Amino acid sequence: MCAYRQFAAVYDRLMEDMPYPDWLRFARECWERYGMPKTVVDLGCGTGSIAIPLARSGFHVFGIDLSADMLTIGQSKWDESPRQAIRSNAGSIRWLQQNMRDWELPEQVDTVISFCDCINYLIEEEDVEAAFRATYGGLKPGGVFLFDVHAPVTLKRYAEEQPFVLDERDVAYIWTCELDRERLEIEHRLTIFARDGKQDMRFNRIEEVHVQRAYEPVWIRGALARAGFTKVEAFADFKLELPDNKSERLFFAAVK
Repeated sequence: MCAYRQFAAVYDRLMEDMPYPDWLRFARECWERYGMPKTVVDLGCGTGSIAIPLARSGFHVFGIDLSADMLTIGQSKWDESPRQAIRSNAGSIRWLQQNMRDWELPEQVDTVISFCDCINYLIEEEDVEAAFRATYGGLKPGGVFLFDVHAPVTLKRYAEEQPFVLDERDVAYIWTCELDRERLEIEHRLTIFARDGKQDMRFNRIEEVHVQRAYEPVWIRGALARAGFTKVEAFADFKLELPDNKSERLFFAAVK
């Protein structure tokens, strides 16, 4: 999985239009269905855009990510949260630098989430299976694993619609994609120009390469079953509705 390095510094700016409220709503709807947790692992937490709202709502969250830079930014955002905006029954966050393929905690948790297509960054089947096994081991009996992935059709659409361009006052990028259709693996190449400070008109150039792979839903179900999960349900596009061949973002709920 990508360590992000320089990208961490502009990550939140580029991701500010991502549907974080929809992920949070989807998680709560699932928890109403499977059981409301107290302890949550956010696997691939990035800069905490989901972990922090959960903690502010009273959950005890473990934010796990491979990138130390992302975790540092997440910690800063949490530290700078307005104290008056945080409820008296607020939970907590513990930030941990670990690989999602073999993450572990001293105690098992009630639920694990992994949103924003983190699983797609595992580009070998054995890595996905390892992450599923680690997650199964980290959950309490009856705990639920919620995650989403880009469907194969989404990566194909990226390849067909690229290049993508952003041109704003403080940041710009050129984003191209190349798809290996046999492996359903896509390489994203980004050239980002980010302004160096609010008053400085100089721009830093950041080069990033991100590789993702899509997996067929039937294979994902099988991998979850091999990891030990006994009940698996699939949904689509932030709704508790069955996916079809037009669904772009697939969601899974796997119960231990």
